Amino acid sequence: MGSLINMLIAILVPLPSIAFYITFLRTFRQSPDSSGSIFQWCSNHPLFLANIFFFVNVDIMFWLIGLLQSSHWLIDLYWTAVPVMLVHYYASHPSAKFNFARSLVVTLLTWVWSIRLTHNYFRREKWQWGAREDWRFSDMRRKYGKSWWWVSFFAVYLVQQVFLVGICLPIYAVYSSEEPWNIWDIVATLVCLSGIVIAYFADTQLFNYVERNRKLKELGEPPASNLDKGLWRYSRHPNYFGEQLWWWGLVIYGWNLGHGWTFIGSLVNSLCLAYVTGLVERRMLKREDRAEAYRLYQKTTSVIWSIWLLQLYLLFLFHEDSAYLLWIC
Repeated sequence: MGSLINMLIAILVPLPSIAFYITFLRTFRQSPDSSGSIFQWCSNHPLFLANIFFFVNVDIMFWLIGLLQSSHWLIDLYWTAVPVMLVHYYASHPSAKFNFARSLVVTLLTWVWSIRLTHNYFRREKWQWGAREDWRFSDMRRKYGKSWWWVSFFAVYLVQQVFLVGICLPIYAVYSSEEPWNIWDIVATLVCLSGIVIAYFADTQLFNYVERNRKLKELGEPPASNLDKGLWRYSRHPNYFGEQLWWWGLVIYGWNLGHGWTFIGSLVNSLCLAYVTGLVERRMLKREDRAEAYRLYQKTTSVIWSIWLLQLYLLFLFHEDSAYLLWIC
């Protein structure tokens, strides 16, 4: 019953923003010269309007729902949906201008990325809606105690606005330019696809490992202490690496269109992920049954290679002789 209620909440919760946006589009198309109206302002400021939608419909509404349910699960699910919603929002906005081929590819890639991440979310949650909130939020709930009700607004939602709207800035750039498709779009597409594929296999290997351990525990046998097979043999966090490739692939689209500033969202997200990676590793080392094996894993398997490659992309994107740098890579 709880899963069904959460499903209905997840489906209904974005309707206020969707209804307002449809009303705006219809009104603006009927009278595009209605200067001075709120709809005229909305037509001239797509990025600001996206942030208003997020603040009202996610920051405030999701926060209130989270307080009522004593669980901030909803934002975790909508991480997989917001980029898709933003793609279609930027594409349909009256100020949009874009190259059709680039728009089609970015839209399809975003849908593929979202389907992969949504599938992984529900697979991990046993196909339940809102079964639990992110463990980091649960840890913060215990840490802040009675203050958590108001701290959560900033720590869970306002921060997510910075991350989600920020990392989707290259999508905004795609729908702000009619530059023809070129070689850099191909590079961006390959990087994005590589990220999606790596993240999919890494998450699948992690899921299978968790499932095997669960079955071993049910049989009364000792579980495997660590995952060091497949992609996890080469990196301690290949799933994070794949996800970063996806976002930095989008940055290449923005840079190619003369909007290099759109890298700032992915940079902030990468810095935050580096911090989260540290939290994950410290959490593993606190488990008595896995600490020793994980210390050995840290010694034999590097996490630096993914960070190094990310730095290489940064240099590549903003180096004045980027064609040469691409060649030596």
